Amino acid sequence: MQLFVNDLTVMDFSYLCPQRGMVGESWIVDVLLDGTLNEESMIQDFGVVKKNLKRLIDGYIDHKLLVPAECESAFIRHDENTEQVEVRFDLGADKAIQMYCPAEAYAFIYAPTITMESVSEYLREVIATHLPDNVDNLTIKLRTEVITTPFYHYTHGLKKHDGNCQRIAHGHRSRVDIITDGKTDLDSEAYWANRWEDIYIASREDQIEPDALQCQHKLVSYADHVCFAYEAAQGYFEIVLPASICEIIDTDSTVECLAQHIYNEQKRRIPAQSCCVMAYEGVGKGAMVGD
Repeated sequence: MQLFVNDLTVMDFSYLCPQRGMVGESWIVDVLLDGTLNEESMIQDFGVVKKNLKRLIDGYIDHKLLVPAECESAFIRHDENTEQVEVRFDLGADKAIQMYCPAEAYAFIYAPTITMESVSEYLREVIATHLPDNVDNLTIKLRTEVITTPFYHYTHGLKKHDGNCQRIAHGHRSRVDIITDGKTDLDSEAYWANRWEDIYIASREDQIEPDALQCQHKLVSYADHVCFAYEAAQGYFEIVLPASICEIIDTDSTVECLAQHIYNEQKRRIPAQSCCVMAYEGVGKGAMVGD
């Protein structure tokens, strides 16, 4: 007997990739439970499944940076004194992504690359110990939202947030809808999809100089890199990445601020026309600004 729950949750996270750098993602989660009926003639109550599995999946993956621990580009150091974890991910050509954050900011996937298959297996293994005795197997199916218009992948951190959004490297796969003079503006949507393809969006007020970094292992050169750090409720967060994959804005990077940022840029790009921007934060949610 099998029990299925589709659209259980959406995992918003980022991961490290040797080819793409830091990639923001939003994956929809479907689950399938194999088991025998319990004393209630159920494999498990749907309410219990949704609540418990969503809590576990959110705790292990959501709003974290996924690190492929078996990738030769990854260097990982646990600081026993501070409980911080330092990650360096080499991108070649003297470029790297470097982070120094609380352990909760990461999920270490023991695989050479981050894929839906490697993440599904990781989740299956860590969740299996939490399942009731009558459940024999758990299958986790991951998929992306079907988007037929331009979209981008972005990573950010929100230091003022009182939840897990404060982690400095979590992200989203997001569409953007732009209406110019009452009509869908695919050219402008494609412009932003290209501009923010695999981008890190940082707040200018969080930028620091390389000599202020607290990580132990420094890069050979910080030329062509930018550095950011902040103290939040969950601890101290620090990130270094190539300037070519970062856009620095003058505000926070909440979806409300990003919608306003795109709107302001659009008014400069196409000043004589009316504009409406719907910026998404992952699947099915976002902010809208327009005139």
